Amino acid sequence: MKIEILEQNKQEIKFAVKGITYPLANELRRIMISEVPTMAIEWVDFKKNDSAIPDELLANRLGQVPLTFDKKAYNIKETCDNCKGKGCSRCQVELVLKKKGPEVVYSGDMKSKAKDVQPVFDKIPLVELFEGQELQFEAIAQLGIGRNHAKWQAAVVGYKYSGDDFIFNVESVSGLAPEEIVTQAAEIVEDKANQFGKLLGKLE
Repeated sequence: MKIEILEQNKQEIKFAVKGITYPLANELRRIMISEVPTMAIEWVDFKKNDSAIPDELLANRLGQVPLTFDKKAYNIKETCDNCKGKGCSRCQVELVLKKKGPEVVYSGDMKSKAKDVQPVFDKIPLVELFEGQELQFEAIAQLGIGRNHAKWQAAVVGYKYSGDDFIFNVESVSGLAPEEIVTQAAEIVEDKANQFGKLLGKLE
């Protein structure tokens, strides 16, 4: 197998892979989309919401805000050895917001309790508050995977077959750099292959 990077920037990477099959290309694409863990808001406790947007719709909008994070610092809550799934600083982060109108509230107005967990983009509009309206909430962000909910999708991925090469285009829609998504997906593929080999070994 041979890999060649064709184009790369902060949000997107394009690369060619030689020496793989269609099933492996499909698996790599699927894993980059749905199995690479990312950080997103999972729970929101509204203390006050006088805006025109109902709590449930605003909570959904908050979940779509991509967040940066240190992938070595956090575990998926359900498999966290530190708290056994109860919730701790190793598997979740609190973000808070308190605003009063008139003004437009943006993603960057959320204050995170962890320096590494921040909105990727500061100017995503969340809601417009008019005179006298207030918005106050506490939110919990957790790691998750796109297979469980689209808000945890790591990237938009496509590929085409050209000559002897598979040409992949990976655009990050999360707090991970595109090259990190590709690397983690490759590690997941390798881990799955190793687990399958061990299972086959038990049948011998």
